[in-house]
Amino acid sequence: MNCRVWVPCFCPRRYIDTAQVYSNEAEVGQAFRASGFDREEVFLTTKIYSASHGYDSTLSAVDASLGRMDLDYVDLYLIHDACSGTERRLATYKALLDCRDRGKIKSVGVSNYGVKHLEEIKKAGYEMPVVNQIELHPLCQQKEVVTYCRDNAIAVQAYCPIMRGKLSHPVILEIANEYQKDPAQIVLRWSIQRGFTPLPRSSKFERIWSNAQIFDFELNKTDMDRLDALDRGKAGSISWNPIDVD
Repeated sequence: MNCRVWVPCFCPRRYIDTAQVYSNEAEVGQAFRASGFDREEVFLTTKIYSASHGYDSTLSAVDASLGRMDLDYVDLYLIHDACSGTERRLATYKALLDCRDRGKIKSVGVSNYGVKHLEEIKKAGYEMPVVNQIELHPLCQQKEVVTYCRDNAIAVQAYCPIMRGKLSHPVILEIANEYQKDPAQIVLRWSIQRGFTPLPRSSKFERIWSNAQIFDFELNKTDMDRLDALDRGKAGSISWNPIDVD
């Protein structure tokens, strides 16, 4: 199943991240109902892809998501990308805000949004999104948009935080050996200490469990600085990362 499950050990809520384009909203809904958890114990996020952008089409897309998941509401609905142009982006954002006001969505956010995309929301007079979900890991730190989000009280969620398992960089391996942790735990801890919410994805229980075991140690400043120095900007992307589209 192509969704992200984040289970922080200090939090009673389980976070599930999916999207319309993943084509598994129905399965996510089925899994939630089979879990036996109360609705308030699970935080569900989904996203609308640029092909469906527009005011009326977004209203329909939200209803379709709720229907597939068989839910009355989702906790967070994101604009998956900014690839539809200013007019359709803003119409989509307005529709999501209206869906929130009608109780179908608890919070509205964006994904893969650069500073210019966030600025157009502000200039249009809309409230800012609660979340911007972007590719973030030591090789791709997207510092400009991270700084903007922090200055505007937008939470930063990090996708691909464990770099799709491509963790063979010597610095990451050296630090992992120093702390007697696996490389994925090192880059997830880096993400936490930088104030991000990392969203690792795995289909293996042992990896899901291991990814949550990052709260019993802390990286020192020297090692944080070493990881910070790995940043290659957009060149370090390992995913889609359309953050600079017009």
